Amino acid sequence: MSQLKDKTAIVTGGAGGIGSATCRRLAADGAKVAVFDMNLEAAEKVAADIRAAGGQAAAFRCDITDRAAVDAAVAGAEAQLGPVNVLVNNAGWDVFKPFVKTAPAEWDKLIAINLVGALHMLHAVLPGMAERQSGHIVNVASDAARGGSSGEAVYSACKGGLVALSKTLAREHARHNINVNVVCPGPTDTALLAGVVEGARDPAKLIEAFKSAIPMGRLGQPDDLARAIAFFASDDAAFITGQVLSVSGGLTMHG
Repeated sequence: MSQLKDKTAIVTGGAGGIGSATCRRLAADGAKVAVFDMNLEAAEKVAADIRAAGGQAAAFRCDITDRAAVDAAVAGAEAQLGPVNVLVNNAGWDVFKPFVKTAPAEWDKLIAINLVGALHMLHAVLPGMAERQSGHIVNVASDAARGGSSGEAVYSACKGGLVALSKTLAREHARHNINVNVVCPGPTDTALLAGVVEGARDPAKLIEAFKSAIPMGRLGQPDDLARAIAFFASDDAAFITGQVLSVSGGLTMHG
């Protein structure tokens, strides 16, 4: 319970499947959680559930593609909960199509949410962490960044960029005692996955194909990811930085 006691954590996409599970786990570990999401009503529900369970949390509407909105939300979170100790860049969006059937407007949206949004958050939070000489950053990428994924070309490119960005920031900020690590989900039972497979010819068959490809024989659950994120956010990971961890039931086993 004391791993993150009195630490302030921001989780983007905090009202979604992985995001809400992460918010609850960090709060259970003692963190004061800022639930960032475009859907303020859903974020408020997550924060209210945390408070009802005895934790500390507040909800903030934040469009991570809008730098002014990011700055305002971060300032609001720090005013209410204190300086940010942990940042979890979890917000994401995907569209499941062969690359040649996608349109530039879709590329723009994918890049804005999956890469530029994380850049905005990092640029807003890192200076304060560096000044305080302390911080944990967990960027949620995807195993699509490591092994590719048919139908997710631009999404994979964004997540690959996030992995490369994380490694560079880990090098730049190690002297500030800031850890930057990456968690890569495999297929995970969330609304995002459900939305992605809707575009497939046979969604049920695609889900079964995912399960069959995973050695552990099931889709990931949000709590599977939340546990890994909580580890990287804690002092148990104090000497770990620039690392990429797949949480995929063995679907990918990169060295």
